[in-house]
Amino acid sequence: MVKDIYSLGFYSQLATIIHKVRPSFSPQDFISQVMNSDFEQMEWKERVKHTTKVLHRFMPANYSDAVVVLRKIVAEYQHQAINGGLEHVIFPDYIETYGLDYFETSVKAFDRITRFISCEFAVRPFIIRYGDAMIAEMLKFSQDPHPQVRRLASEGSRSRLPWAMAIPALKKDPTPLLPILENLKNDPSEMVRRSVANNLNDISKDNPQLLVHVAQEWTGHSKETDAIVKHACRTLFKQGHPEIMALYGLDVNGLILLNFQIHTTMVYMGNEMLFSFSLRNSVKTRKKVRLEYAIYFQKANRTLAKKVFKISEKMLEENQQTDISKKHSFRFITTRKYYAGLHQIAIIINGIEHDRLDFTLQT
Repeated sequence: MVKDIYSLGFYSQLATIIHKVRPSFSPQDFISQVMNSDFEQMEWKERVKHTTKVLHRFMPANYSDAVVVLRKIVAEYQHQAINGGLEHVIFPDYIETYGLDYFETSVKAFDRITRFISCEFAVRPFIIRYGDAMIAEMLKFSQDPHPQVRRLASEGSRSRLPWAMAIPALKKDPTPLLPILENLKNDPSEMVRRSVANNLNDISKDNPQLLVHVAQEWTGHSKETDAIVKHACRTLFKQGHPEIMALYGLDVNGLILLNFQIHTTMVYMGNEMLFSFSLRNSVKTRKKVRLEYAIYFQKANRTLAKKVFKISEKMLEENQQTDISKKHSFRFITTRKYYAGLHQIAIIINGIEHDRLDFTLQT
């Protein structure tokens, strides 16, 4: 379980490093307080916050002095060639928890600490409180020589970063992000470019026309930028957005769906649903094809909720036919709860849905 990253081994290593940079620190007292009688019952997020709170008791009372110690701790980890992992999120969490009133000091801390462990979650309350001033700092981050700092500029400013608080102002008007993303669109780091694509995909969920504009402006500049744009458009692809489909030359003229059938119309929880179909290109030119399918899942209130899954992208030659067989698993996963009853499946060709069929999911 993820909460188990906070173990005696982790805290012993952390305590040893803190003691090295702060000799008055007591490793035994720290471990005793952090691994208290309630520790075993705490989930991961609770352990993060608990560790941050206990660490605060052992840090200087003055926040600026505490940040100096925090940076020394991180520097010692780096000196020992220990890579930052999820467990080290306590360091940016410390800044988020105790540094929100200290803008300049915290910004400088983000710059250094994100090189060891990403500060993408911790920076978001600063964007919400300080608005343009923090966006201006993120713009500076986007020009930093270190790739992790540049990534913080794009990842930390995402309007809908998963598992993090949303940024309402940027959901409403994401245009302040465009200079940041413009700086990073040809970044030498694939990690940074993927973050740019994720940021743009977030934008598309609230402001699709802005992404359409960016896609039209950026497409064709370089192989790397084309990859960013295509990954950024994944939500609009699933929605069959007409301008994005047109940008990629995806239309349904001459494409004929044949023999669509479900081979397991009764599916049991934990098993797979098998379906197949054929697609023919009936025109005398090559056709670019994006194939997807939509499952309409039964919900608790007995309505159906649509989710789109990609099958493939391919070229079909003149009069060519392709035959597709596909399985969809209903195995138990933590991110989806299945409900027994009527479900439906449809094939999507270049953004256009065809021929919805029924099947039943049984317990």
